[in-house]
Amino acid sequence: MFTGLVIFFIFTLVSSSSTITTDQKSVLLLKLNGNITELDIDNPVPSLDNPLNPVVDGTGLMGILHNIEKAKNDPNIAGIVLHLQSIGAGFASLKELREALNDFKQSKKFVWAYGEYLSEGAYYLTSVANKIYLNPTGSLEFNGLSAQRTFYKGAFDKLDIKPEIFRVGTYKSAVEPYMTDKMSEASRRQTESYLNSIYDLYLKDIATSRKVSLARLTQASDSGLVQSPADALKYQLITKIGYYDELEAEVKQRLDLNENQKIKWVRLSKYREVETEWEKQQKKSNHRIAVIVADGEIRSGNGRDGIVGAAKIVKALRRARKSKSVKAIVLRVNSPGGSALASDIMWREIHLTRKVKPVIASMSDVAASGGYYIAMACDTIVAQPNTITGSIGIFSIYFNLAAFQKNKLGITNDYVNTGKFSALGDPSYPFTEADRQILQRSIERGYESFTSKAAKDRGMSLAELKSVASGRVWAGNEAKQNGLVDVLGSFNDALAIAAKKAKLSKKDYRLWFLPVEKPLIDKIKDNLGVSVKARQRMLKQELGELYPYLEILKKIKETPQVQARLPYDIVIK
Repeated sequence: MFTGLVIFFIFTLVSSSSTITTDQKSVLLLKLNGNITELDIDNPVPSLDNPLNPVVDGTGLMGILHNIEKAKNDPNIAGIVLHLQSIGAGFASLKELREALNDFKQSKKFVWAYGEYLSEGAYYLTSVANKIYLNPTGSLEFNGLSAQRTFYKGAFDKLDIKPEIFRVGTYKSAVEPYMTDKMSEASRRQTESYLNSIYDLYLKDIATSRKVSLARLTQASDSGLVQSPADALKYQLITKIGYYDELEAEVKQRLDLNENQKIKWVRLSKYREVETEWEKQQKKSNHRIAVIVADGEIRSGNGRDGIVGAAKIVKALRRARKSKSVKAIVLRVNSPGGSALASDIMWREIHLTRKVKPVIASMSDVAASGGYYIAMACDTIVAQPNTITGSIGIFSIYFNLAAFQKNKLGITNDYVNTGKFSALGDPSYPFTEADRQILQRSIERGYESFTSKAAKDRGMSLAELKSVASGRVWAGNEAKQNGLVDVLGSFNDALAIAAKKAKLSKKDYRLWFLPVEKPLIDKIKDNLGVSVKARQRMLKQELGELYPYLEILKKIKETPQVQARLPYDIVIK
């Protein structure tokens, strides 16, 4: 009864709300201090936030990019102010945002920024601004990138848990945390390669934006010379050391406002609800390019937040394929991979779809292993130079818990089997050498299947493909040099390629995002409960630094045995 009354009250509010508009000389305020996902995380009724289920509005990369372009074409928007600190996004996403803001500046409108603490990633985005304010007691991180790995072998040894590992590929190091206490030389070599590639691009982009020599920036970064706001000013990383009210005062001057007049700030969460004339024009075309977003780890089934469900993606592909109004498809991939089986199911459906209409892959921050598996099925692969991709290989891991149960818990197991291999894979049953041979052969067959399909899709010989496979991770520009990627570019570049293949002009199509979002009533019901993301946030808050270890245990429990996944969880900071 109570829920019904609340929903009735919500619908009354929604139906009675007036159309949101912007005034002249408005300034779009972008506070992007949370995690940036591929699509928006919507709170259907922002004014009635459920404290048990806090929802951050406007954090979807696709939505931010759209609204920056909308603001560029909105005569009421005079400029954009970035207010950043630490930002939860990969460097490919940040490059997409940089490019959108650079394009916005072509309209002769301003982009200014303010920061109190700017992380390496936040500064990468901030550096595109015409003017950058840094708080006098703030800080700016400019000391290079670090990729961290955590190893669990010592813990498993203490617990008497024995991992049984099967893999193909020198660089397929996802299993290393369970079998050693440090990086292998191959893993270290590949990490150094793509990390340096990403950071070289980082410095080059900043040098271009700030009009500072690359050599000067490299020296400042490598030698740790930026330790204070004064240092940041000295090396031309910022424009001015100042407080937020000083930036506001300068914005007023730019807008010809007097002291008593207020700046008409428009937050992204509100601006998303504004429908401009430019946006109305975008919706007029009957032709559509479907954008299918695969964001998260790959699993079978329908998936959930942060999980790419193969069944849901297959359904979206079929829907786009059968729709007469859809002329092309862009598959947006942001995934480290996951289930080899689920990846192959989607790969097959993409191949069926590209026989009917063009399918273009647009790689985001990560499109590796299973993420690469589904991208390679597309007509054309577009990646940013700092996208993390490749990792063509598979592995499987089983955990033998027999000693742990007996020695730590006092639990023993006994079996009656009908055949020699009946208990194969049971966590309490000891592996024999024959068991290991069966499982290793299975992984080798899976690797041959993956590499054979990749070679055919990329128009390479199997030997050529295997020379850049073996589980190795590449930065996007490295992948392009090795033939794993066709074009270095953005999501908009992928759209342009899709439109060209479908013989559509830029003004002759609109976007249709799939899978389609839930109906409003379902969103409201979800918001009244506690979502998966909300539970994760609460656990994170309670467990603090221990939270990543809980995630590892969950993965052990939920992970399918055969994996086409990135060699490890990459933490770049």
